[in-house]
Amino acid sequence: MKLGRRIRELREQMDLSQAQLAGYAEVSQGYLCQLEREEVKNPSAAILLRLASALYVDPHELLDAAGYTPVRSVAGRANNNYRAKVDPDLLRFLAGLSQEQQRYILLLLESMGQRLDVLPSK
Repeated sequence: MKLGRRIRELREQMDLSQAQLAGYAEVSQGYLCQLEREEVKNPSAAILLRLASALYVDPHELLDAAGYTPVRSVAGRANNNYRAKVDPDLLRFLAGLSQEQQRYILLLLESMGQRLDVLPSK
C-alpha cells in the first residue's frame, strides 16, 4: 500500500480531519494533503515519525510505506523492537469517542484497577 493511501486510511479510521491530524503531528495541512495525494516523493523520517505517533501506529509501518530501508541490527535483522505501550486499536477506538465518554471509560478502568489491587496474589 502506498504511503498517502495508508495515512488517509488510518486518519479516517480515527475519524480525524486533515487539519486535526496535521495539528497533532505538527505538520501543515497543505503538506499532509500533498502526502495523501502522493505528491511528496521523499518525506522526511522525522515527519513520518510524528505522523506515526499521532496515528498510534508502529513507525515502521509508515517508513516502510514510504520506501525507507529498515534499519539493520548487528545480526543483519530488521530492528522490530518497537512496542506500543497501549494497543493501537484501543487508542483508535478511544479517539473516536467524545471527551466525556473517554473520561467515563477512564473512571471505569481506574475502578477496575483498584479492585485488582486488592485481589490476593497467586
